Amino acid sequence: MEQPTEFVFDIPVGAGVATRANADGPPATPKDAATVILVRDGADGVEIFLQHRVKGMPFAGGMTVFPGGGVDKRDADASVAWAGPEPSWWAARFGCDDALARALTCAAVRETFEESGVLLAGSADAVLTDVTPYATARAALETRAVSLAGFLADAGLTLRADLLRPWAHWITPEQEPRRYDTRFYVAKLPDGQEADGATSEASSSGWQRPDDAIADAREGRRMLMPPTWLTLSELAKFETAEDVLNAPREIVRIAPTLIREDDHVRVVLEKR
Repeated sequence: MEQPTEFVFDIPVGAGVATRANADGPPATPKDAATVILVRDGADGVEIFLQHRVKGMPFAGGMTVFPGGGVDKRDADASVAWAGPEPSWWAARFGCDDALARALTCAAVRETFEESGVLLAGSADAVLTDVTPYATARAALETRAVSLAGFLADAGLTLRADLLRPWAHWITPEQEPRRYDTRFYVAKLPDGQEADGATSEASSSGWQRPDDAIADAREGRRMLMPPTWLTLSELAKFETAEDVLNAPREIVRIAPTLIREDDHVRVVLEKR
């Protein structure tokens, strides 16, 4: 096995670092999760949809994040009508089995709809432009009253996996009390749809250029976790949303180690 490639990424203290109480005990087992980076073309370049999480939440409270969350066991339901790359394609990119790849992609679509109102679904040959008829279903998904498979079946909708692209794979540092094994997806905002902040998990939401979001973090106006900060740094290099979608990506598992040094956190990233 090749040795991991290590490099260092420095961020100010306060950028989403937590430490578990039982530092000498075994680390928490990471939970599978999916995150979706929504992009669009703005007047001055690529814009990213970001949400400011409610303070006091068990994980990433007060942080600025992309939409996403943990996998629900029902996300693995194979009855979901599906268009686009099959689970086996996603499994090959994300280094997991087909069942988990299906669950992750379903979680990505579900969480994006719950947290931003953007629904990556439609028919086999058309993408939804109006999601207003599904407001009640959105609320039911958020409370887990219905599953994604049940909602899509009742609405006669097809999950559009072709609207997503794989972007990254991050695992929460062992030092943190809550850990997630998260696959990052990227998707362009579908024509006709709007992203909003109508979720109980966010105090505010909006679109912003990557460089502006990073500047806000550097100047103390927002807090970014290392994966968000580094992802925004990558996205700042692109001129259009299509450029982001078409960017070649080699997905490797990034396992950070956090080291406090004075007023900065030294984040050592191991790419495996």
